[in-house]
Amino acid sequence: MALMAPSMWNGERAVVILFLGLILFSAPYSLLLESIALFIIALAALFVEISAESSDALGALKVRPGASSGILLGSVTLPAVMFSKLTQLSRALLLGEVELEGFENQSIVCWTTSVSCFSVIIFLFLVLQHSRHSSCSFSHSSWAVKFVFISIMLCAMVYLLVLSPYSSNGPLSLLKLLWMLGHGVATVELMQQIFHTFPSCASIGEALLVTAGLVIYSGDMLRSTIFKIHELWVSSEVDAKYTVKRSEIGTIIQGMVLGLLLFPLIFKFALKIGDCFRSSSYSSARACNDIGRSIIFFGSLAFTLIVIIPFWVQFVQDFQVHPLLWVLIFTFSEPLKRLSLCIYWISVILVSVRRFYYISKKSKIERILLRKYYHLMAVSMFVPALILQPDFLNLAFGAALAVFLLLEIIRVWRIWPLGEFIHQFMSAFTDHRDSDILIVSHFSLLLGCALPMWMSSGFNDRPLAPFAGILSLGIGDTMASVVGHKYGVLRWSKSGKKTIEGTAAGITSVLAACSVLLPLLASTGYILTQNWYSILLAVIISGLLEAYTAQLDNAFIPLVFYSLLCI
Repeated sequence: MALMAPSMWNGERAVVILFLGLILFSAPYSLLLESIALFIIALAALFVEISAESSDALGALKVRPGASSGILLGSVTLPAVMFSKLTQLSRALLLGEVELEGFENQSIVCWTTSVSCFSVIIFLFLVLQHSRHSSCSFSHSSWAVKFVFISIMLCAMVYLLVLSPYSSNGPLSLLKLLWMLGHGVATVELMQQIFHTFPSCASIGEALLVTAGLVIYSGDMLRSTIFKIHELWVSSEVDAKYTVKRSEIGTIIQGMVLGLLLFPLIFKFALKIGDCFRSSSYSSARACNDIGRSIIFFGSLAFTLIVIIPFWVQFVQDFQVHPLLWVLIFTFSEPLKRLSLCIYWISVILVSVRRFYYISKKSKIERILLRKYYHLMAVSMFVPALILQPDFLNLAFGAALAVFLLLEIIRVWRIWPLGEFIHQFMSAFTDHRDSDILIVSHFSLLLGCALPMWMSSGFNDRPLAPFAGILSLGIGDTMASVVGHKYGVLRWSKSGKKTIEGTAAGITSVLAACSVLLPLLASTGYILTQNWYSILLAVIISGLLEAYTAQLDNAFIPLVFYSLLCI
């Protein structure tokens, strides 16, 4: 047993355990059940991660080469974020600043997230068990039946402990139970699809974070759509405690992102129709040429952006005008400030991208340092807007994400005439975590900056929380990489590249930025409710995670930092 101890613990696991310890220690007694659930998830994930890395049992999943499994970090990050948000709302509930319905909705989201991540842990455990007794493919074994059975038992426990004490409506509680189970099954299925469609593009932890997040995000929009249909069919208002209050900007972003993620299915359907038409009219022509494929792509894209997505968004939110027109009205409602920001952003992007692309081709500067310049560019673009125009920045983040999704779809499908050019341009900024199949670095940077701000919408008594991504990535990660690369000598581990000097520089730079940002926020009307002790702990733990983790740090560090700032 003593011989196994060193292999059971490494830097990443130690930091994650410390992170969870602070989260659970800060939880109020009213969230005892949620705390126990988070502890069980961490314990199960740790067991599965140690078992998986001691063998090659999960090799069939085709994970990203050179990365650790990341099961523990991937399993607890999203539940910890939702738990921290629930802790924040519990403070607001005591102060009477939020209604009980809002707290209960967040509680359901927290439990649904936990069920989704725990379902993946069960799936991985069953794959491990199956691999020890059989060499056949895991996709055709009886573990699937066991997975469903264990998931049902898990959700039944959730129902008995959480839902039944607060609800006298049995059928509705059963629907909640099935809803959570559906999220768990959907997360497992989507995770398998990602590894099948994009092999060697992500670790297990990264795939778990993405799939669980997408399922929760999609389920939220689906729930609102179902309630709206129910309201129309039965001609009655849905009980307020089962609905989610939405902002127009949030609904537009959610509809646009989910619509674009579903767009490849629409494009494939349009291609099949086009193939049938061509085969009946032009039998001697090729099944699909580049120009015809491009016409079908942009035609179906225009129909999706102008008709399908706006109709969905308008149906859910009850916009009085077309959602795209609403965006224009919102932008021009304060033309001087918002158009000036747009001009500033476009100027910074054009100058920076052109300059960085030239450097990447002509200079010998290492790519890792070149990529950090984009982090500094994000700071210069987002900080002024976050202080002066947070709502408009929310919308701009959504627009940027939509553009990134479109460009990646065009690149992956090699749509003429832009596909090859975009592929060559993006390849100039990739690293070992990207591949020809999928380039994720720009997504992770954008989402790392945007997610803390999006999650801070509504009640937020921690003024630094919306800045979590910008501070940790734009300042901390950049300074750690630059200083560590140029001056670092003492390494955290023999096999790793991260240095103590770089980590110290990252932590110091974030603390310095906070010392400047807090008085600036106070001068603009924010009420500062956070002490320096909690800020220091949050900065140190997120900095240590950046030093030790082998996962995509742009995705995990902002969420961990945000969770610690919220508590």
